[in-house]
Amino acid sequence: MTSPLAVEARGLAKTYGRGKNRTEAVKDVTLDCRPGEVFGLLGPNGAGKTTTLRMLSTVLAPSAGSAQIAGRDVVADPDGVRSAIGFLSGNTGLAPRLTPREVLTYFGNLYALPRRDIVARIEELAKLFDMEGFLDRRCDKLSSGMKQKVNVARTAIHDPEVLILDEPTVGLDVLASRTIVEFVRDCRERGRCVIFSTHIMGEVSRLCDRLAIIHKGRVQFLGTLAELRAAHGDDLEEAFVAVLEQSR
Repeated sequence: MTSPLAVEARGLAKTYGRGKNRTEAVKDVTLDCRPGEVFGLLGPNGAGKTTTLRMLSTVLAPSAGSAQIAGRDVVADPDGVRSAIGFLSGNTGLAPRLTPREVLTYFGNLYALPRRDIVARIEELAKLFDMEGFLDRRCDKLSSGMKQKVNVARTAIHDPEVLILDEPTVGLDVLASRTIVEFVRDCRERGRCVIFSTHIMGEVSRLCDRLAIIHKGRVQFLGTLAELRAAHGDDLEEAFVAVLEQSR
């Protein structure tokens, strides 16, 4: 029977090196995400968030544990997982000489989309992210906010079942951030699953249906915002800090 979950991770771990040089970046991460859900992934720097996202997206192979994305195993069927996800990492770059239209066309071809679908999807995303004014301008001439819009659009060109967004609004102004937040809401309304990693508590409050807080390579909290507030108070930042302090 196919799992109703969009994302299912059990005991994920990632270890680098051996002996005295051995580092456990992720020790034990178990979580699940559902279709039509925005799932927040929170944690301090070095907690294991990005490593977890890279394992879920098949960029890194787990040292232990298992994960399935849209019913596809990240180890046994990495190509199937990649076809089902859109992954925005914190260090995604754009080819400077290409235009946003050329970038999106390239990625549409990578996903084997028909030409007419690529053209239609670029028009849709350009309108959604307000990119019409710079769609044919070289990427090295774009502002950081413009580039991030292109990156998010690239992630969504094939309308994936699961979107994994690692701090998509970092460094953006209010208007650019708002555009991306509205895009995430639209994905939820259309039944997509979005894993949303952020340090901005306002975004967590506005967007996330459930969340996991990772610290020291483990999930220290998993539940709804209401459950987090009930356990640690209404102030999300204070609740977040309280979870971290409990795990020391």
